[in-house]
Amino acid sequence: MSIVARENIGLLTDKLTVKVTKEEYLPSFEKKLKEYSKTANIPGFRKGMVPAGMIKKMYGPSIFNDEVLKTVERKLYTYLNDEKPEIFGQPLPLESDLTKIDINSPADYDFGFEIGLKPDFTLADLSKEAVTAYVVEATDAMIEEEVNRMQIKGGKMTDPETIDNDENVLNILFTETDKSGVVVEGGKSKENSVILKYFTKSVQKELKGKKVGESINIQLGNAFEADKLDMIAQDLGYEKNDTAIADAYFKLDIVKIGLIEKRNLDEEFFNEVYPGKNISNADEFRAAIKEDIEKYWQSQSRNQIHDQIYHLLLDKTSMEFPEAFLKKWLQTSGETPKTAEQAESEFPTFSNQLKWTLISDRIIKDNKLEVSEEELRNYMKEEVMRYFGQMNIGEDLSWLDSYIDRMMKDEKQIDSTYRRLVTEKLFSFAEKGVKSKEKKVTPEEFAQLMHNHQH
Repeated sequence: MSIVARENIGLLTDKLTVKVTKEEYLPSFEKKLKEYSKTANIPGFRKGMVPAGMIKKMYGPSIFNDEVLKTVERKLYTYLNDEKPEIFGQPLPLESDLTKIDINSPADYDFGFEIGLKPDFTLADLSKEAVTAYVVEATDAMIEEEVNRMQIKGGKMTDPETIDNDENVLNILFTETDKSGVVVEGGKSKENSVILKYFTKSVQKELKGKKVGESINIQLGNAFEADKLDMIAQDLGYEKNDTAIADAYFKLDIVKIGLIEKRNLDEEFFNEVYPGKNISNADEFRAAIKEDIEKYWQSQSRNQIHDQIYHLLLDKTSMEFPEAFLKKWLQTSGETPKTAEQAESEFPTFSNQLKWTLISDRIIKDNKLEVSEEELRNYMKEEVMRYFGQMNIGEDLSWLDSYIDRMMKDEKQIDSTYRRLVTEKLFSFAEKGVKSKEKKVTPEEFAQLMHNHQH
């Protein structure tokens, strides 16, 4: 009978020694040899009539090795299933001399395996911590900007005869020239679309009153401010941060003049933007926009609170890992083996992810956070409706349930949806246990905050 011995060999690292006796693997080895004798196709012999000695000589060593190792593996995983040690990944075989396995001298063998143990840890006490709830208020300027955007989005493109509006959309052929306006042979030439207000004030003034077919000559550095210059230059094929951009000269041929005729603020427009809300005037329309803007920023603020909770749990929960084992495991666990240097480089990110997995699993288990089948279906239904909501799918939604039924049979879909929902429940639970304080910020301050706090 096999014996599995266990001993500690390092921090959260144990060695399992699996002992197999010849009585355990020899019967299966002999059985396999007989099966090969019946099925082997060897020139000069009829099927099933190959001498046993020849079969043993030709196939015996590999079959013998396989049966010994299969027996070891079976005994190892029986032990793990019975004892249920909390381990990371799979056991790693320790270096062993496979040449000691000898078909001509069957014996008892010992094989060693290394296991990495999950650490015991105490979760950070969030009740002693505090997070900041950032509040972005919808200002009149933000509301007006959104009103204007919606009017333009729903507007109709017209073709005025002359350039006379800062919002004119100009199709322009950019042709590279020298300082005197002579076209550079083999120079850059490309048609591009530019809004008049993107030009500098002096060039806007020069362009106003021009018609299709007319042209002006410009130097890029004088035609565009720095924030627009790089964008235009890349469109024209320059490398980013090319120092020669500002000095380049171009002839601008006006190919087309466009202007979006903004929608009027009337009931027809209000009902298109907010169907079913029965908005009858501009004040009610602006109030609805304000509500949407603030809902958006509330959602962003909540995401940011979750980010703070994530970092608090990571930073305030002490945890040790069997580093040596995990680095070895990193080298062999993927489809492509990694070098020791690669594993060393990846370990900090990997260990953080591992730490978060253990923390989140503990919170989910201890607080019985679960996602029901009904919740999965409802979420998928909302996602489908959100996607198809951008199209005209009519009022008959009888197909939706069967569509969701098919999605529920997709294991990957179920797994990703479950993880998303249970993670949301985890943060909602944690949010209730942490103190929070409000702080008003501008959208720009909030964006900078998010930029500096990525993980």
